[in-house]
Amino acid sequence: MSVAFFDLDRTLIDVNSGRLWVRAERRAGLLGAGQVARASWWLLRYHLGWADLDAPLRAAVRALAGQREEDMEERVARFYAAEVRHRVRPEARAAVEAHRARGDRLALLTTSSVYLARHFARDLGLDAALASAFEVRGGRFTGEPAGELCFGVGKRHAAARYAEGLGVPLSACAFYTDAAADLPLLEVVGAPVAVCPDRLLAAEARRRGWPVARWGAAGGGAA
Repeated sequence: MSVAFFDLDRTLIDVNSGRLWVRAERRAGLLGAGQVARASWWLLRYHLGWADLDAPLRAAVRALAGQREEDMEERVARFYAAEVRHRVRPEARAAVEAHRARGDRLALLTTSSVYLARHFARDLGLDAALASAFEVRGGRFTGEPAGELCFGVGKRHAAARYAEGLGVPLSACAFYTDAAADLPLLEVVGAPVAVCPDRLLAAEARRRGWPVARWGAAGGGAA
């Protein structure tokens, strides 16, 4: 048995769900124009390889302080159904099914929240949703992460814990992602795959001889 780990944004799906979430929260009146501008700026810098997301992620978690977890779950369910459920790449579905046919465990591994990740894991029949979790007390968010954020080295740690629990070394696992931020895990799995990679990951994949997959958009067009 092996494990196939799949990143979410721009890998399993053809968009960045964070960008769409910010817009949805703005339309609902839950984010101000300044917050939207800052979030969009950080997402752009991250996609271009100019910055990581650790600081803005922690700021976003702090902004949740006092909100009810139940409300978040409801908003995410609506967001998933309306904005991202239909954005799964055809080739991603095919890769999931190929690994399933081989008897591999299937795990979503994403910086996005566990609330969103669980929807994708359920609908795609994945075995695990490894994602960023937030501390909750009395039904409300405290503004702190629940453990390590699932980003960068945090992703590698989450993958390692999951694989170790199955008795599988990471050297026997596959990981599909688009982002150079995921190099800490790409460097230690046995089958790294760069999917429509950002410019930094594309360069690293060429240097290391990693396979590059050009998966199409959910509607059948170019990604």
